Amino acid sequence: MEMMMAEEARNGTAVKEFILEGFPAAEHLGVLFFLVHLLAYLASLMGNMLIITITCQDQRLQTPMYFFLSSFSFVECCFITTVIPQLLAIFLSGRQRISFVACFTQAFVFLFLGATVFFLLAVLSLDRYLAICKPLHYPTIMSPRMCFFLVAVCLVLGFLFMAVPVAMLSQSFYCGPNVIPHFFCDFGPLANLSCSETRSIEMLFFNLALIVLFATLFIAIFAYSNIVVTIVRLPSARERQKAFSTCSSHLIVLSLMFGSCVFIYVKPKQSSRLDTNREAALVNTVVTPLLNPVIYTLRNKQVHQALRDALSRVILHR
Repeated sequence: MEMMMAEEARNGTAVKEFILEGFPAAEHLGVLFFLVHLLAYLASLMGNMLIITITCQDQRLQTPMYFFLSSFSFVECCFITTVIPQLLAIFLSGRQRISFVACFTQAFVFLFLGATVFFLLAVLSLDRYLAICKPLHYPTIMSPRMCFFLVAVCLVLGFLFMAVPVAMLSQSFYCGPNVIPHFFCDFGPLANLSCSETRSIEMLFFNLALIVLFATLFIAIFAYSNIVVTIVRLPSARERQKAFSTCSSHLIVLSLMFGSCVFIYVKPKQSSRLDTNREAALVNTVVTPLLNPVIYTLRNKQVHQALRDALSRVILHR
């Protein structure tokens, strides 16, 4: 038996596909959950695409902040599209089969885009810090070239941080079982199903996740603590209210995303709390992407004006 397993390990993993379990306790509510999550998914896509569209079309919104927000919206659209169609299929027709390669590809793309989102949140924090605390230097520092460079750095860092642990885990041996207690292929459930010793890979992933989350959190805390000090010193109450309104929106998004990700990923042993990870993952993949367009820009007066102008142009053309 051991010789057979050794031979299989040399030739490749014994498991050729995985089964995504989804939410077996809620199978009787599958159609209802399908409709709710489909509406949430479409609303997220429409909200984020609206931000990208009006940022490109309205000259008043072609500033560094809205460039970063539109980049954030694009990455978020890709991020949710990685997993939500799979979730909808599970609600509609139960357990879903996914090939070994497709499963690890999904896990990598999800983690890569997720890490990129956090780096972009850090960049947004720095952008607000420079705009409010260093207004005279802001136009010089945040040039178009610098904006493109920062977005590219976020993508490269997201790729580099997540490629290594996922690639290492994909090389481990899977002999069964092959049922993933989740609605998509995530690092923790895949590490738990491996028949190989994955402790070193899990520790590597834990350390990298820790760096991504707490480095971006540190940047956000540094930026917003300085912003609060600057806001308090502003002479005009209206200026204070405007600055605080913008920053409070960003802080709500940061709190939602950091809270759920710390719960899911910041633990040395990825097999712990797998059952509750599914619910926590819904916050990142359904709730936060739905709220982000509203929290970040759709409650912003500049965006309201841009939308009104766009609507007026459409009516006039008719």
